[in-house]
Amino acid sequence: MGKYLLQASYTQDGLAGLVNEGGTGRKAALAETIEGAGGSLESLYYAFGKNDLFIIADLPDDAAATAVSLTIGSAGALSVSVTVLVTPETVDEAIARNVPYRPPGA
Repeated sequence: MGKYLLQASYTQDGLAGLVNEGGTGRKAALAETIEGAGGSLESLYYAFGKNDLFIIADLPDDAAATAVSLTIGSAGALSVSVTVLVTPETVDEAIARNVPYRPPGA
């Protein structure tokens, strides 16, 4: 399982649905969507600013994260972006790998 950050902004119709269902109602619906892709909802927060919603979810793989994003986004109530979250241990593992690279012009 990997961790993913989903950031979303409501459309006008999406805001109307949020007002109708309430924050906890939408949280339950989004948890069901994430669970339907084989994952689990770790946290969900509403926010002021560019993005209205922040979700951290555990999902089996990138395909599952993409499926969740496409499913939510295609409904038209939210625009969604997904960020893969990387643990400090994964960064350490990456640092330990010897990967060949030549900078441009070198």
